[in-house]
Amino acid sequence: MIDTLISNKEQIVNDSKQFSLFSWSAQASLNPIAIERAEGVYLYDYDGNKIIDFSSGLISVNIGHGDQRVTAAVVDQMQKVSFVTPTCTTEIRAKLAKKLAEICPGDLNKAFFTLCGTSSVDNAIKLARLYSGRHKIIGRYRAFHGGSIGGMSVGGDPRKLANDSQQMTNAVLLDDPYYFFGMKNLDDETKLNLSLEYVERVIHFEGKTNIAAFIFEGESGSSGCLHYPKGYLKGVKALCEKYGILFIADEVMSGFCRTGKWFGFENHGIIPDMVCMAKGLTSSYLPLGCLMVSDKIAEKFDNTPMMIGLTYNAHPVAMAAALAVINIYESDNLLENTKKMSAYLESKIEEMRSKHPSMGAFRNTGLLGCLDVLKNKTTGELIAPYNATGDDLKITNIIGAKLRELGLYTFVRWGYIFIAPPLIINEEQIDEGLAIISEALSIADEHLVY
Repeated sequence: MIDTLISNKEQIVNDSKQFSLFSWSAQASLNPIAIERAEGVYLYDYDGNKIIDFSSGLISVNIGHGDQRVTAAVVDQMQKVSFVTPTCTTEIRAKLAKKLAEICPGDLNKAFFTLCGTSSVDNAIKLARLYSGRHKIIGRYRAFHGGSIGGMSVGGDPRKLANDSQQMTNAVLLDDPYYFFGMKNLDDETKLNLSLEYVERVIHFEGKTNIAAFIFEGESGSSGCLHYPKGYLKGVKALCEKYGILFIADEVMSGFCRTGKWFGFENHGIIPDMVCMAKGLTSSYLPLGCLMVSDKIAEKFDNTPMMIGLTYNAHPVAMAAALAVINIYESDNLLENTKKMSAYLESKIEEMRSKHPSMGAFRNTGLLGCLDVLKNKTTGELIAPYNATGDDLKITNIIGAKLRELGLYTFVRWGYIFIAPPLIINEEQIDEGLAIISEALSIADEHLVY
């Protein structure tokens, strides 16, 4: 039996590499993990290894793997109707849209269903331009809004650089407030005021009547879980209101209980005009995105055609998965578990510091977290710089390989180890994952410069 599984694994890996392409990767050097099944916070490969998933897939499998309540809901929906043209409607569409309106604050009451996160972002851009009659979209350099041309253009993640020649026009990017030259030794209030003055200057430089929207992540994700200074998002939202600019919150990664709130923006006391959703919406069991829109924006299209659309708008089967997942967030009290496990995780990370001098800052909001791994203890330099390539990633790659060898899957990028497990995780499983990370950090300790 074991020989058969190993043979199957080799065939799966070989055929996958021969007949498919993998994202963001040089294909020849890939060594993908062949997963046979997944349950709870664990993945199981064809070699019989049990792998703890410490980044919820791509920070998306919020309810954990293999919850058969979702399977049952999907099967039930498929037995009724699997697809209708988007000009028709279904019971599941009505239920899910109503439920999303209930959990969203303010007047975010209208759901436009998409296929994924980046298609939610693309349609938010289109809708902002249609609604406002303006054309510019302002985002951040250290943000990621998906792999489409629109999504890549309004963020600055370096994965877009190979596609620079194809970028969408009229996208403007801001530096983050914590990187401004000369602000390091200022007090927090002064830094906040100067940061917001910079944002307002950009608004004037770009033409206040040309800017349709700002797009910000509710909480930073793949750029390193970088925290907004207290009051920053509220200040940006106030500037948007001052100049009649829409505010789009990208909650694809930070949404659905991940940060201890339904949405990351709720940690900042604001209500956006639009919210982009995906990932945790279905816990990635099926592809589905959603763009929640305020009543104010929706009213614009009561008697004017809303010229956005896609074939899989309001796909019944994916929506059945989404409603089942939202019910699980509520019935299993995952908001409370996220808060509880977040506090426990923070305490255990602090305990590890006495053992590992290579540990830098740990930034988290709920169970969306990221650990800095240091190269230089004195300067705070990370083991790999932002947008590192080639030899600069040598130690990072060794650490990542060690984590995989020891049975932990997570997102390791540049000088960061991401810690964002499924929201169902318990204390024992956090201890298990951190013990593996601790062992891998010994590699960084050996290379640390003082």
